[in-house]
Amino acid sequence: MVQMLLEYGWCWFASPQRLRRLMPIEGLEHLHALDGRPVILMAPHFTGLDMAGLRISMETPVVSIYSRQKDEWLDAFFRSRRLRLGTGIIFSRQQGTRPTLRALKEGYRLYYLPDQDFGARDSVFVPFFGVNTATITGLSRLAAATGAAVLPCYPRREAGRYVLVIEPALTDFPSQDLTRDAARMNAVIESQIRRIPQQYFWMHKRFKSRPEGEADYYAKP
Repeated sequence: MVQMLLEYGWCWFASPQRLRRLMPIEGLEHLHALDGRPVILMAPHFTGLDMAGLRISMETPVVSIYSRQKDEWLDAFFRSRRLRLGTGIIFSRQQGTRPTLRALKEGYRLYYLPDQDFGARDSVFVPFFGVNTATITGLSRLAAATGAAVLPCYPRREAGRYVLVIEPALTDFPSQDLTRDAARMNAVIESQIRRIPQQYFWMHKRFKSRPEGEADYYAKP
């Protein structure tokens, strides 16, 4: 995590030319194959997530959703850094999904991070590393509403740089079953994490929300 914080110097201040060198893209052809169609880039919380969002915006117009910071100055600073190349737009979660849906229909590609615990009320419990995990169903809802293809992607740190990996589009997604879609999404994310588990945001306490009657996963013995 300390290394990630230091790398924000690259993310927030490096020139576009240097960003291209610091983060080449593997699988960009999967995105180009969908020119003219709505696309959701499904990106789990790996340590290079901000740089990956900025980097992909250099290839296609991107819209993203962010969590607003409580400190107004800090929130404004983060917004200015994420938008500094003029290649994308961002909306806060407090604005709801309508602006994002409108942007998708206007040709922006959604850089979407769906792997946080937002509580049990708006989630379904499906397996993630063998644990029933509160999982939002927004990915399949957004894909169904816009006809978007879903491309799994993730940043992989290597010696002296990152590589942004874009995988082929999910087939037969979304289905008519939100729970099945959420389980499939978790399985894809789990497979990515298993390749580089030390680069995932475990600090987010992914298993915090529990089904009714189940003990706190993080309680001390």
